[in-house]
Amino acid sequence: MLYLAELQKQKGGLLGGSSKTELKLLACQRTDQNWSTVSEEVIAAEEASKLNDGALVLVELNPNRQVQRIQEAGRPLVNILQNFSRQLEKFKLKEDEIDQWKESLTFQAQEMNRREMDMEVRLEQLQQMESDFQQLESQKQEVETSREQIEQLQAEIERNRQELEGAWEHLRGEQRRLEEHQADSQQGTVLDEEQSRVMSELLERLSNRVAPTEAVREHLRLAFELVETQQATLNPHWQQLEQQRTLANQQQEEIDRLLQTLSDRQNAWQQAHNSLEQQTVQLKVNTATLASKQEYAQIVKIHWQYQEDLYQQIRSFAASSGNVVLSQKIDVEALQRMPIEELQKTIQDLTNKLEIDSSFVHDQEQELKYKQETIEELQNKIRQAPDQDQINLEMELTDEKDLYQMLNETLVGQRRNLLQRQKFVKQHQNVLLKRQGQTVSDTEEENNNIDFRPILLQVDTQRQQQSQELQKLEHEIEQMRSAIELDQGMIDNQIHEQEEKQQEIKMMEENLLSLRTATAECWGRVNLYQEALQPIQDSLDGLRQKLQNIGESLAQVQETGDYQLQTISEMRQTLQNLMSQPELLAS
Repeated sequence: MLYLAELQKQKGGLLGGSSKTELKLLACQRTDQNWSTVSEEVIAAEEASKLNDGALVLVELNPNRQVQRIQEAGRPLVNILQNFSRQLEKFKLKEDEIDQWKESLTFQAQEMNRREMDMEVRLEQLQQMESDFQQLESQKQEVETSREQIEQLQAEIERNRQELEGAWEHLRGEQRRLEEHQADSQQGTVLDEEQSRVMSELLERLSNRVAPTEAVREHLRLAFELVETQQATLNPHWQQLEQQRTLANQQQEEIDRLLQTLSDRQNAWQQAHNSLEQQTVQLKVNTATLASKQEYAQIVKIHWQYQEDLYQQIRSFAASSGNVVLSQKIDVEALQRMPIEELQKTIQDLTNKLEIDSSFVHDQEQELKYKQETIEELQNKIRQAPDQDQINLEMELTDEKDLYQMLNETLVGQRRNLLQRQKFVKQHQNVLLKRQGQTVSDTEEENNNIDFRPILLQVDTQRQQQSQELQKLEHEIEQMRSAIELDQGMIDNQIHEQEEKQQEIKMMEENLLSLRTATAECWGRVNLYQEALQPIQDSLDGLRQKLQNIGESLAQVQETGDYQLQTISEMRQTLQNLMSQPELLAS
C-alpha cells in the first residue's frame, strides 16, 4: 500500500554512532483519488538515508510493514494538486450549470404563476359574465311575464270596447226608436204611460252599461311602471356594454401600435443579425488563419524540441563521459591495516548503498522516461485538440517540459555521483583483492577525451535560431489570438444583445397575443351583451308601444263613454219633458 511519509533522521550520540533514518507515515492512498490520514506511525527505513531530513516521500509497504519502494513525493504531489485543481474547476462548472438550471426553473415557475393568475382572472370574468347572463335571463322572464299581463289587460280592454260598442249600437237603436216616437208624437201619436216606463228603463239600462275605465287605467299605469322598472334595470347593462365597447376599441388601437413597434423591432433585429453573421464569417477566416500559423508554429516547436533534446543528450553524454574525480580520497594504508573481515563488511555496506543509489537513479530515469512519454502524448493531443483546448494543453506541456528539464539536470549530477561511488567501491575491492593475493591491473581504461564543444555550439546555434523564429511566430499568434478574442468578445456581446432583443421581441409577441386574446374576449362580451340585451330592449320597446296604443284606445273609449252618457242624459231629459206635458201625451 502507498503512503505519504516524512523523512526523519536521528543523529548518533557523542561517541560517533551512526545516524538512524525513519519514516513517519502521514497519509494512506485508498484509491487513485482518495487519500486519508493515518496515525503517525514510525517505520525504520535505512534505504532513505541518502535523502534530506524532513523530505516528503512516497513509500510503498507490504503487508508486513516493510519498505518495498521509496521515491520523492514532490512531483506526485504536484500531479495530485493539479488533478485536485481540475476537479475543482469541473465542480465549479457544474455548480454554474446547476445555478443556470435553477434560474431557468425559477423563471418557468414565475411564468406558470403568472399564467395561473391570468387564468384565475379570466375565470372570474367568465363567472361574472355568467352571473350577468343569468340576471338578464331573469329580467327577460320578468318582461315576458309583464307582456303576458299586458296582453291580458289588452284583451280585457278589447272585450270592454266590444261591450261598449254593443251598448253604443243598442243606444243608437233606442235613439232611432226615440226619434220615431218623437216623429209619431209630432204627428199626434200618443205616448202612453207604459211606453214611457219602458223608455225610462231602457235609458237606465243603457246608462248602466257604460264601462268604467278607472280600473283599466290603474292596470295600464302599473304596466307602464313595470316597463320603466325593467328599463331602469337594463340601463346599467347598456352603460357597461358601452364601456366594454370603448375598452375594446382602445385595446384595438393598442394592438395596432404594438404591431407597428414589433415590426420596427423585428426589422432592426434582422439587420443586426445580418451584420453579426458577416462578422462571424470574418472571425472564422481569422480563426482558420490562426490555426494555420499554430500548425506551423507547432512544427517549428517540434524541430526546436528535437534540437533541445539533442543538445541535452550531447551535454549529458559529455558530462558523464569525462574523467571522474573522487570527492573523497581513500586511505589505502588504513584499508591495508584493516582486518579482512571488517574490510569485506565495509565493501558489502558500500555495495548495498551503491545498489540503493543505482535503484534510485534507475527510478529517476524511469520517471524521466515517463515524463518524455507524457510530453509526447501532450504534443499529440495538441495536434488533434480544438482551438479552445490548445491553450490549457500548451500550458500543461510547458509545465511538463520544465519538470523534465529540472529532473534531467538533477540526474546529471546523480549519475556523476553514482560513477564516483562505483569507482570508490572499485578501489576498495582492488585493495581487498590485493590482500587476498589476487592480481589486479593498476591501469584503468582511460576515457577518450572527445571535444564536444563544436558540436554543442552548432546545435545550440540552430536551437537559438529556431527559438527566435518560434518566439516570433508565438508573438504573431498571440497578437492574432488577442484580436480574435477581442472580436469574439464583441461578437459574444452582440449575440447577448441580440438574444436580449429577441427575448424582448418574444415578450412583445406574447403581450400582443395576450392583448389580442383580451380584446377578443372583450369583443365577445360586447357581442354577448348585445345579443342578450337587444331582444329584451326590443321587447320592452314593443310593450311600451302597445301600452301607448292601449292608452290612446282607452282615451277614445273614455271619450265615447262620456258622449254616450251625455246622449242618454239628453234623451232622459227629453223623455221627462214629454212626460211632464200631459196635453202632449193626450193629443
